[in-house]
Amino acid sequence: MNKPRSIKRVQKGKPVTEGAGVHLNRVFGYSDAPRFDPFLLLDDFTSNDPQHYLMGFPWHPHRGIETVTYLLEGSIEHRDSLGNNGIIHPGGIQCVVDPDFQTMV
Repeated sequence: MNKPRSIKRVQKGKPVTEGAGVHLNRVFGYSDAPRFDPFLLLDDFTSNDPQHYLMGFPWHPHRGIETVTYLLEGSIEHRDSLGNNGIIHPGGIQCVVDPDFQTMV
């Protein structure tokens, strides 16, 4: 049986603004990435104020990465530059995979 691992550190998010004015809390990202490899960043979009997220994100590429979005509460609509769209509901998950990106298993 495996021995449970202990928590090494608790990391709190920092408020940042991304995209066209989306307010979020960045738990880690970019310069922290080596500590969290293979993860690039982790953002928390929790807000009760629609003005914090309705502006969304302008077109941006996801080349070479896979994104995972999961929802605890509320709903979110995702649209991409190819016209694909969908709504994620509480407990839902969306994975966006770059077909040109190959992972090693």
